[in-house]
Amino acid sequence: MEDVTAPPLEEYLDEARAWLAANVAPRPQRGELAWGVGSDRVSLFRDYSPEEERAHVEQVRAWQRKKFDAGYGAIAWPVEYGGAGLPRAYEQAFLKLERRYDIPTLSEAVSISLEIEAPTILALGTEAQKRQYLRGLRRADLMCCQMFSEPSAGSDLGAISTRAVRDGDEWVIDGQKVWTSGAQHADIGYAICRTGKDAPRREAFTAFLVPMDASGVTVRPLRQMTGGSNFNEVFFDGVRVPDSARIGEVGGGWGAMMTTLGFERASAAQGGGGAGPDIIGRLILTAQKFGRTDEPVIRQGFADLYAKNRMRSWLLQRSAARLRAGGVPGPEGSISKLAVTRWLQDAGELATSLIGPAVVADTGEWGTYAWSELICGFPGARLGGGTDEIQKNTIAERALGLPREPRPDRPA
Repeated sequence: MEDVTAPPLEEYLDEARAWLAANVAPRPQRGELAWGVGSDRVSLFRDYSPEEERAHVEQVRAWQRKKFDAGYGAIAWPVEYGGAGLPRAYEQAFLKLERRYDIPTLSEAVSISLEIEAPTILALGTEAQKRQYLRGLRRADLMCCQMFSEPSAGSDLGAISTRAVRDGDEWVIDGQKVWTSGAQHADIGYAICRTGKDAPRREAFTAFLVPMDASGVTVRPLRQMTGGSNFNEVFFDGVRVPDSARIGEVGGGWGAMMTTLGFERASAAQGGGGAGPDIIGRLILTAQKFGRTDEPVIRQGFADLYAKNRMRSWLLQRSAARLRAGGVPGPEGSISKLAVTRWLQDAGELATSLIGPAVVADTGEWGTYAWSELICGFPGARLGGGTDEIQKNTIAERALGLPREPRPDRPA
């Protein structure tokens, strides 16, 4: 990595502030919440039409390109891969400053490329792969989806059955992936395939970068119970990729998955952090509307929700400190991710206690049935990036050092 002399942080931020002011308007100040004023929507996922989703993704990509070209799109990345080569503290300070401006809300399809797949390639890819993909991913010229989950595997990544069979200097891939966010927009897909038929799980898989326009790749959208189609199923029918598309060693796919999931859980935990104040404020407004603010059980519910939100912020700070020190996300990513889903569950339960049957029966009243979108979306948060049960296993084994859960394919 090329050495870069970092300017004083305040001087850097002054220049960044001037650039932001010249290129985007300040974020409008949020007015005080009032019952019946503005949108009452409370959601975790955007339920856009395909046309709206495409337009939003392109808007986010355009902003990322503008940032990148100005030197702010890959601040803590190595210079040789298009980055500015500055300490992570500079990137965190810029992102905090950027949130004061009216920038496009980051699309999940773009965030996967920026926050999960690009770091994975940086950590595990060959020099040729880094040169080929990283600049394009960080500039949002390229997009990459992640293809781990399968219909018959559930959360057990050791049960992945999509196969890659070597044929000379190529691999032939057959199988199906599911719940693939952003596959309809992606240029490449990061896929884990079974390459060792009878090998133990830690040696049975290999990671590949698959062109999404390759012959034999089919992407089909999946309709969610909230109404949108953020996710997809992807089919591979005799898809051929060169051996140069392989990430890491043959049989190294399990370790590759663990590295990627560390980035994913850290990203998921970060994404859940920004919604806290809005949700709590909306819940307080709801309690006031229905005259429930003096009830001890309701007040305790708010106290628990606020305390857990503060603890989540501390967990995020701990994870950020690890990254600033040059590490990759560790088991604290699982702790943060589990904390997010528990917090969302508590928020949904408190909303249900306040509103009652109107949360599931649309009476037309503002601020009531709208909560059903968050409640219906919450199971997706529990599943994405590994289920709650998977997070508990990770915390137990990697953070607490407890004995591993017995498995038939693992020596006693």
